[in-house]
Amino acid sequence: MNILSVRDFSLEFKNDNIWQPVTQNISFDLPKGKTVGIVGESGSGKSVTALSIMGLLPPRMTRIAQGEICFVPPSTGVALDLCRLSEKEFLSVRGKQIAMIFQEPMTSLNPVFTCGRQVEEAILRHEPCTRAEAKQRVWKWFERVKLPSPHAVFRAYPHELSGGQKQRVMIAMAMSCNPHILIADEPTTALDVTVQKEILELIRDLQREYAMSVLFISHDLSVVSEVADEVVVLWKGKMVEHGTLKDIFLSPSHPYTRGLMACRPPTTNTRPEKLPTIEDFIQNNQKDDNKNIIVQTFQQEPFREFNITEHAFASDFLKVENLSKQYLIRKQHLFSKQQYFKVLNQVNFSIYEGETLGLVGESGCGKTTLGRSILRLIEPDSGEIYYKGTALTTLSIREMRKKRRELQIVLQDPYASLNRRMIVGAALIEPMKIHEIGRDDRERKQRAISLLERVHLQENHFYRYPHELSGGQRQRVVIARALALAPKFIICDESVSALDISVQATVLNLLNDLKKEYHLTYIFISHDLSVVKYMSNRIAVMQKGEIVELSDADTLYAQPATDYTRKLIAAIPGNNKRLNYS
Repeated sequence: MNILSVRDFSLEFKNDNIWQPVTQNISFDLPKGKTVGIVGESGSGKSVTALSIMGLLPPRMTRIAQGEICFVPPSTGVALDLCRLSEKEFLSVRGKQIAMIFQEPMTSLNPVFTCGRQVEEAILRHEPCTRAEAKQRVWKWFERVKLPSPHAVFRAYPHELSGGQKQRVMIAMAMSCNPHILIADEPTTALDVTVQKEILELIRDLQREYAMSVLFISHDLSVVSEVADEVVVLWKGKMVEHGTLKDIFLSPSHPYTRGLMACRPPTTNTRPEKLPTIEDFIQNNQKDDNKNIIVQTFQQEPFREFNITEHAFASDFLKVENLSKQYLIRKQHLFSKQQYFKVLNQVNFSIYEGETLGLVGESGCGKTTLGRSILRLIEPDSGEIYYKGTALTTLSIREMRKKRRELQIVLQDPYASLNRRMIVGAALIEPMKIHEIGRDDRERKQRAISLLERVHLQENHFYRYPHELSGGQRQRVVIARALALAPKFIICDESVSALDISVQATVLNLLNDLKKEYHLTYIFISHDLSVVKYMSNRIAVMQKGEIVELSDADTLYAQPATDYTRKLIAAIPGNNKRLNYS
């Protein structure tokens, strides 16, 4: 029995008084008690389809060109066309019978109300109960979604919780009224692989316990393989493939689907020189005989080996000795003792010139603090940092600013690291002016345009603002800005964690190309061990402010020395037994 049926659904957006198609003729069913995964890149129509089901799209800017979304509540058995419901009628469906977990919990939760109050509000809106009864239900749901100290979380504000904890609050809110359908829109994007695994397991457990139907939306086929029974693949607003999980993974028929599967860095012992991208599969699909050429070509190109023995007796390019950093924990009351949280605890490692050192670990392990401490964007409490024999910790602020011409960082969120009031060109020229690179603004502009072209952007991007670019384009602008000063060393801090899989592959290929061209040395920080393994020559694993393992990338993945590393490897999406490839 299907609890939800989407038939020939076509949606249009209004742009400059012209109606433009966003989705076209999408059809699929959601059976009762099953999970259907919707997969595609940004702009494919995944989220707008989900928002249409929830009735959350603005009516003045959107319209349904054709089709229907039929929902059959188990309580009545009477079919409802969600496309035809009024806003008043939708109030009895939205949140009560169909609930949604949104992609970014920090923007979905109200920052001025406590987490408990927000979940309590959802219960009071849909259930006939008192505030005291609603509070009891919130505590029980916080326990059910495995939040630590449910009473403390009830009183906490969203900014006081980690990303995984905020996502669990969103799941508790969505489940609080026992809905028949749960829509999960990118619920694990940018989360640690271990936290991601816990969230996926939680959704599966809740589905089984409450016989709930789940519509799971993601850009990552590997993540979808962990939960889905059926898969719908969307591309440019159209459904290009639909089938069971095994059908899609074992015999994908559309080149776009094959591209999505191939773009993710492989977890095998072989590492290709370049990752294939969606464009490779689309452009080479003129003949059926060509469908496997791309994969075979990329597999035949070996990853460039970095011979550590050649550098064993050379002076260290960068050396960190006993680096420590701690933060003061906020007092609970006036007379409580001061407490400190150790973020870095006696960290030691070296990097060789031309190497990529991967840094992997869960959120809170100290990865980002370590990267910023190396550049002295955060001042360490103790320890030494040597760059080409120079002790960076002894330099004055002015001397350190000069040194940063050679030491750059690509931050995790490109939108937050770019000035929203400044066009892209001005953002690239600004560091050149500060460090007196180029004779005049005309020469700096030419250099900026050249950098944009080098990162596969065009001259017209020079005049655009950050909000006019996609996530992948913004990330390439940030990389171009880091290259503007001709650095020797770049720290890439979660630089691809929130990108689509195909965009991620493009950025990773770009970083490797730039490394060769400009003779760069990288620290590559990520929570995703498959990405780190592909990019790195050696990998350092961080846990609770300490490096617990450091080894050659292939060796570490094949023979992890610690239980923590084995846990990270096991959490990589796609490492499951739901697919029988034999």
